[in-house]
Amino acid sequence: MRDHRFSELRLDRIGRNFGELAALHELSLTIRGGEFIALLGPSGCGKSTALNCLAGLLPLTTGTIWLDDKRIDGLPPEQRGFGMVFQNYALFPHMTVRENIAFGLKMRKTPRADIRSRADEVMRLVRLEDQAEKLPSQLSGGQQQRVAIARAIVYEPPLVLMDEPLSNLDAQLRQAMRIEIKHLHQALGLTTIYVTHDQEEALSMADRLVLLREGVVQQVGTPDEVYSQPANRYVAGFMGYRNMLSFDVASVSTGHAVLEEEGVRLQGRTFTPLTAKRAVAAIRPEDIVVEGPPPNRIDVTAEVVEYHGREMLVEARMTGGEALYFRTEKRLAVGDKTTVSVPQERVLIYPADAPAAPQEVAV
Repeated sequence: MRDHRFSELRLDRIGRNFGELAALHELSLTIRGGEFIALLGPSGCGKSTALNCLAGLLPLTTGTIWLDDKRIDGLPPEQRGFGMVFQNYALFPHMTVRENIAFGLKMRKTPRADIRSRADEVMRLVRLEDQAEKLPSQLSGGQQQRVAIARAIVYEPPLVLMDEPLSNLDAQLRQAMRIEIKHLHQALGLTTIYVTHDQEEALSMADRLVLLREGVVQQVGTPDEVYSQPANRYVAGFMGYRNMLSFDVASVSTGHAVLEEEGVRLQGRTFTPLTAKRAVAAIRPEDIVVEGPPPNRIDVTAEVVEYHGREMLVEARMTGGEALYFRTEKRLAVGDKTTVSVPQERVLIYPADAPAAPQEVAV
């Protein structure tokens, strides 16, 4: 493949309004050539709007887009030259695999010999050379998605945009396709912007995550930064801190706080100042230890126990009535009383008045 790389793509306070609704609000981001960026968040957070603005499918309401020193937000999609992979594949049903892949090259009036060789090269990369003469209806979902990816990269675009490309596949196939997409990204030196609502997908594939809420960026960082140091309560909830315990603030020091409620005392880390009398302790289910050492010990009663192979997922009730979710290899039954604890560096404390993530994604 030929080298069509760039140094940086710069989004300068880009926004998009639909009437009075700000679907995307002043997103600023510099993407280095060769990076894999995931735009992450629940439905309606603005991630697909951002992608469509980048592609030129939606005009900007505010801001500018720069590819190195060239401003491109005024260009139509075909002049930007970006590859795009859609959720629904968008393959031409009457064209063979080879014809679908070669379509973009034909539109660019590429010489016929080059079309053939480049289509063959990309089909080898995505392991479709044996399916070249089949129609999309004769392919599996995973094969159709590989055709869509091959069509997006065959003309060597400077940027590949992917909008929830794996959401129509089953769990096992999604995992396999994640590996394939990451391999292609690395092997071809692509720059990729990938939209997803799936935390695991984003964490496993991206160099950096951009987490959005209602059109506003909540955090930009590496997978480790966003997973281990959520910038606020919303990010924590979205990234799997399922337990959100609202307690009284007993004491505060730099980067640390102690919370108390109904005889429970929790010590943890803070990222933002605590100015109110209440705060929220965010805890991952997998960070809770049954019969673990102090501090941060909590008496609980198991109410729901789900078998997950080596682990049990337990919904328990604290003395004050709050639910607590945890994972354990110890065999517990409904009604069992036990004591759990969590290391204080695993307890993240946020202001109680900060917005929480939607419950359906806080898993």
